[in-house]
Amino acid sequence: GVSHVLTLALQELSLLCKRDVNGVGMLYDLLRSRWLQALLKIYECLQHYLGKRPAPVTLQARALSREVVELLHEAPQSGEIKELRRLLRSPHFKAALLSAHDTVAQKDFEPTLPPLPDNIPENEEAMRIVCLVKNNQPLGATIKRHEITGDITVARVIHGGLADRSGLLYAGDKLVEVNGVPVEGLEPEQVINIL
Repeated sequence: GVSHVLTLALQELSLLCKRDVNGVGMLYDLLRSRWLQALLKIYECLQHYLGKRPAPVTLQARALSREVVELLHEAPQSGEIKELRRLLRSPHFKAALLSAHDTVAQKDFEPTLPPLPDNIPENEEAMRIVCLVKNNQPLGATIKRHEITGDITVARVIHGGLADRSGLLYAGDKLVEVNGVPVEGLEPEQVINIL
């Protein structure tokens, strides 16, 4: 994938850096940057997700079921056809299973992020919005209060944990808001309770 291509490009650039070719050092540093690596990891995850995302065959399973029952009514009546018609017409199958299928098939379960404001000043510090779904698993990161600024920051990202696997959080990242709650002025223990 993209990571493999980037690795090959970095190997080539490291050879050119040794020869001191103009601009290669800057390009090498750019390609090795944490934010680009994280962006590529997100891109690959999204591509993997889009390729494997299950999609319903039909959004109207109840209507299709009625159509099949009508076709079976016209077919020669065997024991199997009668049983299939009885199953397709049963209230449990129609009301519960097919209705649930149609409801789920017609909903969009993609995560949505709030829109970015249009009036961000040019000298504004860059900020990332990170969305991690924990599903009863630990975050895999520790937080602390920065000694000088007093900001709540990521102290450590535990290898193999959710934060590490996502590639979205790094040691030293400043936390501004957690689950919609601003963390300025809060103690690390209070922020942990919000997480």
